[in-house]
Amino acid sequence: MGMMNVHQRSASQRGFTLVETMVTLSIAAIVGGMATANLVAARRVIQGDAAMRMVMTQLNTAREMAITQRRLMEVQFAGGNIVRIVRHEAPGIITTVVATSILESRAQFALTANVPDTPDGFGAAAPVSFGQALAVMFNTDGTLIDTNGSPVNGSVFLAISGQTESTRAVTVLGSTGRVRGYKWVTNGAVGSWVRI
Repeated sequence: MGMMNVHQRSASQRGFTLVETMVTLSIAAIVGGMATANLVAARRVIQGDAAMRMVMTQLNTAREMAITQRRLMEVQFAGGNIVRIVRHEAPGIITTVVATSILESRAQFALTANVPDTPDGFGAAAPVSFGQALAVMFNTDGTLIDTNGSPVNGSVFLAISGQTESTRAVTVLGSTGRVRGYKWVTNGAVGSWVRI
């Protein structure tokens, strides 16, 4: 019985061999590399979502302000990454910029190659696509209209250059002012829009 305890003690005090240590470090490096790749992909998804939610928030804010303040609220998309809300104080004369937001994380209004129009089908001719409308604004009843007062549907496409997984779209139904967000999701070589 005494001999067995001595043998067990010396085996447990022996430690790891060089080969065991190298195998453990190799496995840790592989797991770390996989985790880093997943974090980079997750970061792109989060950045795309943030840009989409900012545009949705600005559109919904403009709509609510038009209803509550009883003024036309124009929404401008400028410089490739700026959303501006402009209140029309008097018909066609005086305007006031009430909010300006800039897309973060290098996100911009952009179309992504091989990504089709959203399921709403409002058009994908340009990153900011509201048909022939020169300007779009929310009316006091919450509808989205052009400068002639006609309801207009449209889409705003967003992406970070070279990062397909960051592709997002925001659509607006003119007759109700309803704002929807879409995320482009790829599964291998196949992709589709998923409504958020």
